[in-house]
Amino acid sequence: MARSCCDIRLLLIVAAAAFIFIQVRLFTTQSEYADRLAAAVESENQCTTQMRLLIDQISIQQGKLVSLEEEKRHKDEECAQLKALVRELERKGLNSLIKNNKAPVAAVVIMACNRRDYLERTVESILKYHSPVASKFPLFISQDGTNQAVKDKALSYNQITYMQHLDFEPVHPERPGEILAYYKIARHYKWALDALFNKYNFNRVIILEDDMEIAPDFFDYFEATASILDKDETIMAVSSWNDNGQVQFVHDSKTLYRSDFFPGLGWMLTKSIWNELSPKWPKAYWDDWLRLKEVHQDRQFIRPEICRTYNFGEHGSSMGQFFKQYLESIKLNDARIDWKSMDLSYLMEDKFLNHFAKLVSDAKLVAGPDFVLKASNINGDIKIKYRDQQEFEIIARQFGIFEEWKDGIPRTSYKGVVVFRYKSPKRIFLVGPNSLQQLGIKDP
Repeated sequence: MARSCCDIRLLLIVAAAAFIFIQVRLFTTQSEYADRLAAAVESENQCTTQMRLLIDQISIQQGKLVSLEEEKRHKDEECAQLKALVRELERKGLNSLIKNNKAPVAAVVIMACNRRDYLERTVESILKYHSPVASKFPLFISQDGTNQAVKDKALSYNQITYMQHLDFEPVHPERPGEILAYYKIARHYKWALDALFNKYNFNRVIILEDDMEIAPDFFDYFEATASILDKDETIMAVSSWNDNGQVQFVHDSKTLYRSDFFPGLGWMLTKSIWNELSPKWPKAYWDDWLRLKEVHQDRQFIRPEICRTYNFGEHGSSMGQFFKQYLESIKLNDARIDWKSMDLSYLMEDKFLNHFAKLVSDAKLVAGPDFVLKASNINGDIKIKYRDQQEFEIIARQFGIFEEWKDGIPRTSYKGVVVFRYKSPKRIFLVGPNSLQQLGIKDP
């Protein structure tokens, strides 16, 4: 009996040992499989990570390829445009004009974009008077963008050289809500003027926009004033525009003035002035930038009493600003003036100061409050003093002239004096607080 119990115990011990051995082996095997599985998972993760990195690198390279292809496409288009321009220049004989040493007075460029009907009206106005002076004023159309209708119209004129500005860079306005077109316009102006002055080496350029008609003496006017622009370093540009050129405020087609306010809207500048302006040309609002004192640096602008351009652009980037109130009633000069016989030396700085001072000094001083009524009842020129911008705006509003100032300067003013006709030929001078002193006139 005792031996049988011992045998059973022995068998139990052996079975327990075998069970433990089997469990140990199973645990060891499971551990090995777990390690292998973990290694496999880690390897798979590494492969996934590497694959993702590879996909990212491929995506980046594809993006670069797309960008390079786009850049190449833009460059190819620019090259095609340049080649087309060279062919146009050769075809139209501009190169032979330069080779024959017939220096033009100025290149005339029409800045265009996407208004085919406006461009056609502008060009037809120019061509009416251009033929006799074609060699003196080579014509260009500079188009911003790819509007096909405008391009086709521009290329249809044999007398005009076509230029195309292709700008695919995105616009980043400096302030929210700004009109992006003003940034594109500034880029276009810089590109076109750089081309005309630096690539084609013109000494002067006249800038027109695609919503302007010109006067019969437009070209003669600019030819006559070109020598004044060259001689007098205190003149920055010559303009064909008078902001207060409405029919009720003008009288004499021969009268020209100096102004501290840049008029724009049909203007001529020299290569030396452009060399100064080009490196610091603004991103947008180029015309208001030119009106800053730090830019024009006390230099002035020649302007006519009666405009030599008429702006009919009611629809455009400025969305018709001022059109109904000020632009629509502008008088375009319709008289042929013999500018070659005119002595314009009075526009030189020293002479004009004395000339203008005498006009102001001889005018009768009128005090408020009802300036319009008093001006109507007085014969001869009159002058009205204003103390500050607010008072100027009140007086200007009574007469209906431009109230706007830029950087402390009223539109059209010279030494703070704004002059316009009233019940012509009477002149009215609005005289600033420091104007008499600047003109060398003793304050009565």
